[in-house]
Formats: sequence, structure tokens, C-alpha cells
Amino acid sequence: MTDSRPAPRSRGARAIAMAVAAVLVAAGAVTVWVASSRPAAPPAASPAATSPAAVPSATPTPSPSGHPADTTAYPLDQLPQVDVYAVIPALPVDADPAGAFTGDLARASAERIPVFAVPGQAPVATLPRDHVYDGTTVPVIERQEHWLHVLLTGRAALPSAGNPGQVTGWVRAQDMELSAWEQSVEVDLSARTIDVVGRDGARERVADDYAWGAEGTPTPRGRSFVMMVRSEPSLTYTRGHPLVYLSVQSPTLDGFGGAPVAVTAFHYHDARSGGISNGCLRLGPEAIARLGQLPVGTPVVIR
Repeated sequence: MTDSRPAPRSRGARAIAMAVAAVLVAAGAVTVWVASSRPAAPPAASPAATSPAAVPSATPTPSPSGHPADTTAYPLDQLPQVDVYAVIPALPVDADPAGAFTGDLARASAERIPVFAVPGQAPVATLPRDHVYDGTTVPVIERQEHWLHVLLTGRAALPSAGNPGQVTGWVRAQDMELSAWEQSVEVDLSARTIDVVGRDGARERVADDYAWGAEGTPTPRGRSFVMMVRSEPSLTYTRGHPLVYLSVQSPTLDGFGGAPVAVTAFHYHDARSGGISNGCLRLGPEAIARLGQLPVGTPVVIR
């Protein structure tokens, strides 16, 4: 495929006109990444990629304990934006990748809102309400009366320079709209299973064999979430099936083909068994069709 480089981005509001995703297909290995080629308009997301409809939160009565409220109106123009391209060293990497989710999803109630590394300190980034590559409906991993601890897209560091794991941040409850997720995804690499799990614990086996990352380019483990669901006809290896992009990126690849991202995804591929990819999870047609129905923000756990 033709490589293209992302256009330079400002630190303020970004006008991003980018096409989705290119792949590395070499020696049976695949890594999905996002590249810009300035099309007239970005590829339209599939219907499953829309933000989930608001429903009553699964935890309507948060614990009154926690950090005190902060109602400061912070200036945001000079702060970096949280998105798939972001590398923000001030954001903490998830300290408990095997930890649970609260059951809540959160989305900014304004065009952009402040993100904090630690409640009570100055914000270190901003989270937009909308972004061309989604990633703005995020799962909550800790809920306090005035604060929400959430998973985010982007990275705190490139693999060559630090820890590229799943990043987190704190947002003020006053800045967010809450809804509840109804299903999550659990991937067991040892058992070669992928399940969609309902809130009641009911399990739906989606796959009992698939391809995962090779030894040098492993699939990242731990908790993450569905960043975006999108079909991209130019990626012929997908044969028209949707790609389900996750919030977490490769633990070993800084990027690919000049693009500074290496996004993990579920996607279709003809070769789809064993440790042969650059970290992505290659699935058959029925499995990817099912995962493609999940809304953005859906929690994903890879063990």
C-alpha cells in the first residue's frame, strides 16, 4: 500500500482530514495504523461507531469519598488534545491493567474539557467531545463523587522511549455525560477464545481460534476499549469487513510507514490462526461482524 505521512498538527484545535488505517502485511504479520492523506472528507464510520445512547448509569450512587470538587475555569488552548496521535508524557499509564470497570461510559459535555493526571492539580490535556477517529466515549475505571478516572486513547511514550501502555486520566464529573455499557469483550490468548460478555455475566463465544501477535510484536494485554469501528475499502485484506480499533497501541512499534501510531485492532484476514501478526487480532467473517456491532467505548480485556 502507499504510505502517507500525517500532516503537522497544532497544539490547539486540530483540523484533521485523514484517511483511516494502513497495514503492514509482511511475513504474515499485521499492524493497523492511522495515516493522513487529506481526502475531501474522512471515511464515514459504520453505524456501530456512533456514541451509545444515554441510559441510566450502572452506579447511580457514587461513593461520597474522594477528592474535593474543582470548579476552576482552566485555560485550555495551550494543552495537548487526547486522541489516537497524542503522545502526552504527563498522562499516567494504567497502573492496574487487570482491574475492573465501573460499568459507566463518559463523554465530554462541552466541545472539550480538561484532563488531569491527578485531581486537584492543573490539567495536562484536553478531551474533545467529538473526533474524526472517535475515542471520545471512554470507560470509567473509578468513580468518585466529583471525579471520574477513565481510560483514554493515545500514549504517554513511544515504545522506544518509555512505557507505551494504555493511558488513563482524571476528569471532573461536572464536565461529563454518563451512560452505561451493556456488553464487554474478553480475549484469552492462551485459550484462543473471544467472548462478548453481558452485564449479567452471560457469555457469547465469538471465536475459538484467531491470530494474535508474534513474539517480537505481541498483542498488548490488559484493559482497553473500542476506539472506533470503521470499514475501509482500500484495505483489501479486510474484504470489506469492519475494523474494530482499540484504544491501546503496540508495545514494541513506535509507528509504521512514517506514521506515528501503531493501533491494535480486531479485523478480518484470510490468515487467522496462531501468533503471526504485529499485534492485531485477525478473525473470521462471523466474528468480526459480531464485534463490529459493538458501540464505541465498549470495554475490552485481553489476557
